[in-house]
Amino acid sequence: MSSTIIEDIRARRVFDSRGSEAIEVEVFTVGGYGRAIAPMGASRGRGEAMPYPPGGVSEAVAAVERLVTPELVGLDAADQRLVDKVLHEVDGTKDFSRIGGNTAYAISMATAAAASSSLGISLFRHLGGSLVQELPYPLGNVVGGGKHVRGRGPDVQEMLVLPVGATDVLEALQANFLVHRRAGELLARADPGFTGGRGDEGAWAPKLGTEEALEVLAKACEDVAGELGFEVRMGLDVAASTLWREEENAYVYEREGMKRDRGEQVDFILELVERFKLIYVEDPLAEEDFEGFAELTRKARRLGCLICGDDLFVTSVERIARGAELGAATAIIIKPNQVGTLSDTADAVRAAREAGMVPVASHRSGESTDPHLAHLAVGLRCPIIKTGVLGGERVAKLNELLRIAEELGEVAKMAKLPVA
Repeated sequence: MSSTIIEDIRARRVFDSRGSEAIEVEVFTVGGYGRAIAPMGASRGRGEAMPYPPGGVSEAVAAVERLVTPELVGLDAADQRLVDKVLHEVDGTKDFSRIGGNTAYAISMATAAAASSSLGISLFRHLGGSLVQELPYPLGNVVGGGKHVRGRGPDVQEMLVLPVGATDVLEALQANFLVHRRAGELLARADPGFTGGRGDEGAWAPKLGTEEALEVLAKACEDVAGELGFEVRMGLDVAASTLWREEENAYVYEREGMKRDRGEQVDFILELVERFKLIYVEDPLAEEDFEGFAELTRKARRLGCLICGDDLFVTSVERIARGAELGAATAIIIKPNQVGTLSDTADAVRAAREAGMVPVASHRSGESTDPHLAHLAVGLRCPIIKTGVLGGERVAKLNELLRIAEELGEVAKMAKLPVA
């Protein structure tokens, strides 16, 4: 009997980094074992798979035992496509509303981990093959706002850094940690009420406006770049769907006391890109505004800034195709639990790449110490990984990148970034 044949699957209720219930799945094969915990986002796109069935995590755990395990035992864990096909068949809905997209993700990832364990190879090699050698740049969340700080900070959800001048992963991670530390020192001066509080993803949570906070972060990047001798650029995750008010036909910035229609929002984002030399802007417009995204993308291209869709695409091949037709973005967030399985995730990465979009492997705000995202980013050849800076659940993935780099040895190299 092959060492990769599935012998048993178990599920349990555990907790994520926010203390919310999550599902953990274990897959046992003849010769190996894999385990995965599903993450959970605070800011979710409407097109995402349903995370759990109506009864929540408890119902999802029961569904694994009652519906999934009998169908998967005896299958080959190394045949990821087959396993994921059976998960879709067992669920029988388009959005995994019967067993939950998070449940499907945990099973799919645990299966891949069990297969790699059985085969005696690392997960990234199992996912990407023997020719994998590129490592992603870490995109780190340094200053938080929006839902991640319960509306008590900047209106924009995340202010990010990307160490574009780093020559290896260790340098890149050091740069992000140093910027985070320096930003904390500068925020303490800029915000008299700052107490060192951090949001869901370990980012600082000052009571400042968007532009004030960006000025502080720009100074932190400048200081660290001078110390290390290479460039560190800034980015944003606007999470604009959380700012959009349909009844007012406007983006409402409560801290600033501002309302912006689509045209004003596009102009505002372009002003920030130009003023702060932003390299990356995620979800700058509402999740159904493909045309607005396309307008901004055209205008931002000359400034060398990636316009990235998260809620816009939700890792969906169908939505990627629509965006590609309109030229709606130059990058896409890849979150496996948005679509449920690794096969669907790989298809989304392939579709994005064929459309000329940069795939960005991403964590969620509610995370675990699973290191799998690092393997996914390397295995699927994503040039950027977005996984926070501080917090044990974030650092677990960053440290895993260092282990992967060590295993790759002399062939390891940083991915080529598509913007200067």
